Amino acid sequence: MTGSHRHGFDRARLDRLKGWMERYVDERKYAGSSLLIRQGGQEVMFHAAGMRALETGLPFERDTVARIYSMTKPVTSVALMMLVERGLLHLDAPVSAFIPAFEEMTALVPGAARIDEVEAAPSPTLHQLLTHTSGLSYPFNPGVLAQAMDAQDLIFRANQGALADMVDKVAALPLAFQPGKAWEYSVGIDVIGRVVEVVSGKTLDRFFADEIFAPLGMVETGFSVSKGTEARFASLYTPLAGSAMDLNSAETGGDSLRFVDGVEGSPFLAADMFSGGGGLVGTIDDYMAFAEMLRCGGALGEARLLSPATVDFMMSNHLPGDIASMGPQSFAEQPMEGMGFGIGGAVVLDPARARTPGSVGDFSWGGMASTFFWVDRAQEMSVVFFTQLSPSSSYPSRAELKALVHGALV
Repeated sequence: MTGSHRHGFDRARLDRLKGWMERYVDERKYAGSSLLIRQGGQEVMFHAAGMRALETGLPFERDTVARIYSMTKPVTSVALMMLVERGLLHLDAPVSAFIPAFEEMTALVPGAARIDEVEAAPSPTLHQLLTHTSGLSYPFNPGVLAQAMDAQDLIFRANQGALADMVDKVAALPLAFQPGKAWEYSVGIDVIGRVVEVVSGKTLDRFFADEIFAPLGMVETGFSVSKGTEARFASLYTPLAGSAMDLNSAETGGDSLRFVDGVEGSPFLAADMFSGGGGLVGTIDDYMAFAEMLRCGGALGEARLLSPATVDFMMSNHLPGDIASMGPQSFAEQPMEGMGFGIGGAVVLDPARARTPGSVGDFSWGGMASTFFWVDRAQEMSVVFFTQLSPSSSYPSRAELKALVHGALV
């Protein structure tokens, strides 16, 4: 987009964001948070509020290391598209071409009440895995497949061992539906992470480090907390009484900031599972570098990861309509009406139907710990928000944040 499309910011209105962040802390919704906004390549605002660890009283700061969970998905999607650009695979290829465990697939019959009520199904394609139309699911979704995944703890947690083994366990279960027939948020991009390993010959952590993080200067992002940064690692909290990942639970825990995970004994200190769907930890400036690479058409400074045409392709809607039109039953990190889905992230089709101010074409995604980012190429703007509260459905912070940011554009 040309500069003529870009608006400036009203500084007094930007200050509303600070008050909003402080209010979330004062009301014990979030222990702490940080926000970074860039426009036209220039920093517009940074603000941090509250604590990264209530136990120690340490503040949430610019260099705080946070779990970004599903904001890992766009990174993995970029990795796959880099391999597509090299002619090593194409998106209509069945995943069974790279992972043999997916060769003989079944899908639950419509209305199935048991995991053994199945019919034959084709192997999902890479494109279906990337767009959550593969028939895979997540343990925290409703439904028969999700229950079976939950029983086997198929969640790709940082301490759950080799990626290849977990992917094979997922492949042994039936799909929730025939590939391409519906949209359901899933571990599909974790499976894509394994495809990246098979095709590149590198483990996913090495591919990310060598091909994405080093070129972009994302030196404090990885599957494990970097040595020497442990003291900056934020604690994770939940308002739920049970598991912080139990999205089907409405029971709160009395304390709205119940401690879940901190630096002592965290699986993120030495991850052995490289989850392309949710495994990364890092700093807000690191993630902003990734967001700016996308906004700038695949390059940041001298480092080019993708071509502008490929980034345009990724940020296009790859569904027949919006997500809602595909009858999803699952949890998602975004609204579903007025929102399409591209390669690894959501795309705004109609801000009015999404009921949140924004630009047509906004590309975004969030993470289970309530982190969020979006790239708005019409406004030449990238926004990254960090906090550490799971689940992300606890509060409407993302819609409020977008409204505040767009309310400050003049």
